[in-house]
Amino acid sequence: MQELVFTQEMLVSGIILAVTFTAIFTEQLHGIERSKVAMVGAVTMIVLGQIFGFYSPGEAIEAVDWNVIFLLAGMMTIVSVMIPTGGFDWMAYKIAALSKGRQFFMLVLLGTAITVLSLLLDNVTTVVIFGPLIILIAKAQKISPIPYLLGAALLADTGGIATLVGDPPNIMIGSAADITFNNFAFHMFPITLVSWVVCLFMLKLLFKKELAIAPAEANMDEVKFADPRLWKASIAILLIMVGLFMAHNALHWEPWFVAILGMTGLVMVSRSVHMDRALEHVEFTLLIFFLGLFMIIGGVEHSQFLEFVGQLITPFVKTDLILATILLMWVGAFLSAAIDNIPFTAAMIPIILGMEAQGIPVAPLWWGLAMGVGLGGNGTHIGSTANVFIVTISERLARDQNDPSLAITPGLWFRKGFPVMLATLVVSTFLFWFFFDFYAQPVN
Repeated sequence: MQELVFTQEMLVSGIILAVTFTAIFTEQLHGIERSKVAMVGAVTMIVLGQIFGFYSPGEAIEAVDWNVIFLLAGMMTIVSVMIPTGGFDWMAYKIAALSKGRQFFMLVLLGTAITVLSLLLDNVTTVVIFGPLIILIAKAQKISPIPYLLGAALLADTGGIATLVGDPPNIMIGSAADITFNNFAFHMFPITLVSWVVCLFMLKLLFKKELAIAPAEANMDEVKFADPRLWKASIAILLIMVGLFMAHNALHWEPWFVAILGMTGLVMVSRSVHMDRALEHVEFTLLIFFLGLFMIIGGVEHSQFLEFVGQLITPFVKTDLILATILLMWVGAFLSAAIDNIPFTAAMIPIILGMEAQGIPVAPLWWGLAMGVGLGGNGTHIGSTANVFIVTISERLARDQNDPSLAITPGLWFRKGFPVMLATLVVSTFLFWFFFDFYAQPVN
């Protein structure tokens, strides 16, 4: 294979990538939403790509991974139909009642419910559901919502690593590497379970003082279902979807089609629900962010800049694959904590695919990448989209209550989330090293 040399096209695409990612990372400083930054970056990449002859609008459309877009949109719509039924409210309040004033037990129960949902609904959607409910429960019991809000994001981020649809980076990795739902869960569920237990143990240590306070008694029996029939139908459809996700390879159905099929079935069952209401909780800004990001990475890929970067690190990967996997996991974690795990994942995928094209066994790199960006999301308040949402609602609560202590600041998140990230990374590193032969098996 002919060695690539650095070109003008690589320089142009690399500058656009660097400026865009820097702007995404510094969103809190300049106040421009990352979806707007991604749109500007995508348009700039297309225009300059056409001027310099390495990219076009048609190629930008082809660069978008529509499997990711449709899968996220379908699952978000399903949740949007389920939220007004009152089922999630009932679930949260029943968990609070079951804990009987034991705060850590309530954290375990809520964390388990959140994690189970995040295995299928993705971690962003899960915290969107449970974040407001946690605040209501905390108000009713006169306790601090911060351990539960932080715990919701950290446990959802960690638990979401276990399945193909549990975390947006997983969807991107599975789509790019053609990893089936079953194969992803088979490899990632055990190591994620251990990391989840470690995360829960760290939360108990980090919030020992807050969790020791006895909550006030609150009447949790007043919560009623708004639409029990639709809730039961939704659960039935979700269970069917789990089966279809597991069988999608045999059926030759992509995961996005399973999500759209479930969404279609649910909106038809809920005939009284209008489509505009069904789309209320779809995060279109996140989907626009993905569209822009895919177009930017597509331009960088067409300029062969990512192939050039891959060329530089390929010798190291060939020399020591296990060290390269562990290093990718740690680098991925720290960079994901700094710039959000989605952009880093988008940048790494074509590099790993380029190595695979050269005959390098990249299977462990996929698992290391998924684990690293998933755990790295816990490190800072901007490490994942779920974190950003939790911080936003805590700040809104602090303003409404005129109590600054209720806001989750970047410093607070770092003091609590970063130790969790480090502890889970250490445990995962040991497990990757000990079971490396298992993770080195071909992904398909």
